[in-house]
Amino acid sequence: MRRTSFEDLECPIARSLEHVGEWWSILIMRDAFDGFTRFDQFERSLAIAPNMLTRRLKSLVDAGLLERRRYQDRPPRHEYVLTETGRALRPVILALYAWGNQDLAPGDRSLVLVDRATGREVEPVLVDRATGVPLSDLDIGFVAGPSASEPFRDRLADAAAAAGRPAT
Repeated sequence: MRRTSFEDLECPIARSLEHVGEWWSILIMRDAFDGFTRFDQFERSLAIAPNMLTRRLKSLVDAGLLERRRYQDRPPRHEYVLTETGRALRPVILALYAWGNQDLAPGDRSLVLVDRATGREVEPVLVDRATGVPLSDLDIGFVAGPSASEPFRDRLADAAAAAGRPAT
């Protein structure tokens, strides 16, 4: 069964899921942020079938999140290195970490985020860049951007109406 592609959808969340919406992809990216670069490292860390790992790595390379580089000629071996686009996913991974620790396993954390330089525990918080106010403290919502199509604007207006908010 062929899955639906989100590549051409206007919603940036849907487009993002096109590249990292499969759970192995997020876990591979997590491991890449931890410093893993080689196939056997990912395979061992994730206990993932080699054929699945091959597909997911290819998908992440095709999406521009990882770069495949040869590190050995005989036999040919490659490593997978984060690209600039891949490194930009880090705040999303950290937000998932924070949500998972806070809301899914509070008080029973098996993973703690620390500042490597000081060892001090770090608690990620998403903030508005302009004001520094945590997003959780704001009443925020999605509105149509300048390039939104009419159908997309209609969808957003329907969502606003369903929530009892004025469409903007």
